[in-house]
Amino acid sequence: MNVDDHRVRRFEFRRRRRDERGQGARLAGHLIASDLANLGIDVDCLPLADVPAPGGDPVIGDRAYGSEPGKVAAIAGAIAEGLQAGGVLPVLKHLPGHGRAKADSHHHLPVVDTDRATLEATDFAAFRPLAGLPLGMTAHVVFSAIDPVAPATTSVTMVREVIRGFIGFQGLLMSDDVSMGALSGTAAPCEGSVIHASSKINAARQAKNGERICKTPRLSITLDEHGPGRLPRRSRASKR
Repeated sequence: MNVDDHRVRRFEFRRRRRDERGQGARLAGHLIASDLANLGIDVDCLPLADVPAPGGDPVIGDRAYGSEPGKVAAIAGAIAEGLQAGGVLPVLKHLPGHGRAKADSHHHLPVVDTDRATLEATDFAAFRPLAGLPLGMTAHVVFSAIDPVAPATTSVTMVREVIRGFIGFQGLLMSDDVSMGALSGTAAPCEGSVIHASSKINAARQAKNGERICKTPRLSITLDEHGPGRLPRRSRASKR
């Protein structure tokens, strides 16, 4: 066997492995959708496109599909296809990436200090092939090279420049759980910070320590229409 034949065989082997992995992921998504559909559930918070990085908190752990952006995107896309084939809408998360975070956002606010070029080549890159999915969920993570103050969930810059811009995601964007320890505050800050830069963001409010941290059960606002930090009165949900 000459060198060229060996390279061709190795290429074919790798291609078959990718195809088999994709088929398995699609089947897994379809099976999950079948179970959910039987219960009347038609949306699932999958897939994850988070790319783990050395030193990152293990909160993503074995939920990650790999450590290489291309592989992660391929498997995530296949799972999303399987879910949709089974009648369940996928929710892409955690935009624009949680794998590099060194803290668990359920308890603390992670700050990622990696430079933007590296983030675009790794963390953010895994989400770009998935930009056409219908639903997405933000990460409660600060990316100091882009916005040193606010996490992606509440950062106009992150949503506009990274999620809508670099990644190109144009679907409905929702917040991760606002009762998580990464976020703090009461109703007034929530009105001004849980916002969306180009379309709408729906943030589900959950009780924390027996009381709601945001008084509105659901919030939909458009920044371009109302300006930063302003919640139109007509969008306020009635208190329950």
